[in-house]
Amino acid sequence: MAANFGSRTLDAPWLRSGPTARVLELLNGGGEEARVVGGAVRNALLKRPVADIDIATTALPSEVIRRAKAAGIKCVPTGIDHGTVTLVVDSQPFEVTTLREDTETFGRKAVVAFGRDWVRDAERRDFTINGLSVDAAGFVHDHVGGWDDIAARRVRFIGDPNARIAEDYLRILRFFRIHAAYGTGEPDRAGTLACIGGRAGLATLSAERVRMEMLKLMVADGAAVAVQAMADGGLLQLICGGVVYTGPFAAMIAAERLMGLAADPARRLGALAVAVTEDAKRVALRLRLTNAETRALDSMGHRWWRLAGMDEAIARRRLYRLGEDRYRDRLMLAWARAGRGVDPLPWRELATLPARWRAPKFPLKAADFIARGIAQGPLLGQVLALAEDGWLAANFPLEQSAVQAIADQAVARFTRDNRL
Repeated sequence: MAANFGSRTLDAPWLRSGPTARVLELLNGGGEEARVVGGAVRNALLKRPVADIDIATTALPSEVIRRAKAAGIKCVPTGIDHGTVTLVVDSQPFEVTTLREDTETFGRKAVVAFGRDWVRDAERRDFTINGLSVDAAGFVHDHVGGWDDIAARRVRFIGDPNARIAEDYLRILRFFRIHAAYGTGEPDRAGTLACIGGRAGLATLSAERVRMEMLKLMVADGAAVAVQAMADGGLLQLICGGVVYTGPFAAMIAAERLMGLAADPARRLGALAVAVTEDAKRVALRLRLTNAETRALDSMGHRWWRLAGMDEAIARRRLYRLGEDRYRDRLMLAWARAGRGVDPLPWRELATLPARWRAPKFPLKAADFIARGIAQGPLLGQVLALAEDGWLAANFPLEQSAVQAIADQAVARFTRDNRL
């Protein structure tokens, strides 16, 4: 697919045939018009993957439902009070929403009326690059200046930034997240100043909404620039509830790219906000992180500094204890906190250890110690742990003579220390 920035047209295969074209054909005609709107248009113009395709129409929801049923298309009234009906064509869902305009605004609780004015509908959206629409013929309609902003990779609020933020303070986070994903250079100054001016409103947002935006921001291509701008404006401190570390965050991104690792939102969040396990607990609570995300942050913050300067023997023991994912995340945090100017070669050697070496399974069982006179119960677990420590210190031997000697030594030490 391609955009013609001279004639303002979009040549996209899904406009000419397939489920999208079928929905547009269904909703056009009979005095009604339908267009693809929002992110699908933006992504297509920027040659980015297009996932969800949203459609706006002048037709009322009842008319959308009538036409869908007449054509044998499944329709679900997913948000009919707000004018949204979901049509399912060839297993692909399309949110179809009747044009709307605000008649009264009370923050997020605006009074909305259905309308037929494409300009008023576009003006309700957040950013100019999200305010474009494309019709079935491929002509791109721009009522808010989004065309030039897409060409310039510039993210701007539609209308007065202060007023748009006051409607929904989540737009502060969306501004920086969208800039990180689609913009270039520094964020728009007017938008940035409005976000700083409205930052107290972040406290009114649910943790779940903040989490969703923050994790998306973490993995965006331009996250380093956007995060630095947020920190400079005093926004991140309010979100994370403590000190943030933009240097390690940028270093983490660089290290991930050097290693060829996929961007990981929890790992990057750890680099940004976690120095000790107490930080992990605070951030997890403030953002209502999932149990898996919380465990990842907590592990990263647990004595990560001990992984710096390890030789391979120690690294193998750490990998055995932590497992591949926890080892890599904690090591990457230690690398990031070492700074971007460090020699990457030793860190790469440590980070690639899981690909070069797989830890063997601990060869001793409870039965080995019961046979040596250790009764079942808590003491048995203690002597097993003691033997495992000895096995690790001996560099994971598997020869039976060495393994049995380690078991004998563990029992002898345990018996001596506990006077059994």
